[in-house]
Amino acid sequence: MKKTILYNNHIQLKAKMIIFSGYHMPLQYISSIKEHLSVRTSVGLFDISHMGKIILTGNDVKNFLQYLTTNDLFQLKSYQAQYSCMINYKGGIIDDLIIYQISNNKFLLIVNAINTEKNKKWILDHIKLYNPNNIYLLDITHKYSILSIQGPKSIMTLQKITNIDLENMPFYHFEIGTLAGIKEVLISRTGYTGSIGFEIYIQNKYSNFIWNKILDIGHIFNIHPCGLSSRDSLRLEMGYRLYGNELSENITPIEAGLSWITKFNKKFISRDLLQKQKTEGKHKKLISFIINDKRIIIPRNGHILKNQNNIPIGTVTSGCYSPILKKGIGLGFIENINMIIYNSTNYFISIKNSNIPIKIVKLPFIKKV
Repeated sequence: MKKTILYNNHIQLKAKMIIFSGYHMPLQYISSIKEHLSVRTSVGLFDISHMGKIILTGNDVKNFLQYLTTNDLFQLKSYQAQYSCMINYKGGIIDDLIIYQISNNKFLLIVNAINTEKNKKWILDHIKLYNPNNIYLLDITHKYSILSIQGPKSIMTLQKITNIDLENMPFYHFEIGTLAGIKEVLISRTGYTGSIGFEIYIQNKYSNFIWNKILDIGHIFNIHPCGLSSRDSLRLEMGYRLYGNELSENITPIEAGLSWITKFNKKFISRDLLQKQKTEGKHKKLISFIINDKRIIIPRNGHILKNQNNIPIGTVTSGCYSPILKKGIGLGFIENINMIIYNSTNYFISIKNSNIPIKIVKLPFIKKV
């Protein structure tokens, strides 16, 4: 099992550690609910250094990535980022990723840790097919750390130690500047929580210093170090997908509700297949639901979704307790898109041989903070 550079910091902070995507990672420190609420009301700090980090360079690299991913990369300019996904020849999602355009000839890809090697192989295989002399891949996963500082007080916290104007940085933009005296630090207005926040890309040798500096500066805002548990409940409140749950090589972006990052005005792998699927509308569909019961009941991956006739119609992929709504919330797939009626109470989740009423709602569960 691998460790991030900040492993000892997590141990010193008495984090409960688990194995996640092949890494020792903090699940929570004191309370996942307190960490969740800290991000929603003030500021929280995450170590997400396990994420894969891949640099692609070359004169024709933008056209290459345009074909490999579903979103329109030509909408992107330097110092902007874009959420996208790579898909296979059956339309399934190899991975969802964020692409940073550093220049027209240089891109940074942030991929899911569990998929890093698979992504590299897929890209390298297609470089050989496309133009082996013009595009180059560099894996910097183990050379750089990523810290995510999230919450409405994240700007005030981070601005104290950087020369970058964070207040006026648009969402999904980034700059490279100085942070706590460290030069050439990439700071992006991105995150996986739905709250205002930033992600910081730094060389490993500076990560301990920056981690401790942010916690020290953020103490006036009651900053909390945050683990995977609160990261999961935060992303679920926004309906953000998780690879391995809502996304996989057997799930298409259309089925996962990612049509908004699937641009049919360009050529990409499996475009015609996905366009046909969207046009015909005969596919499973990702839905979001709230437990419609006064009791605190938490849906879990694998729970069966049923209609009013007690007939199974789908399966839960993710679920948690929402500290904001104070209810159980979840995502899952309904087998047929035509079965979905929003705000209907004629749906149930089967838990321990009991049918618990749920209400299908539109995302996000809460507004962005």
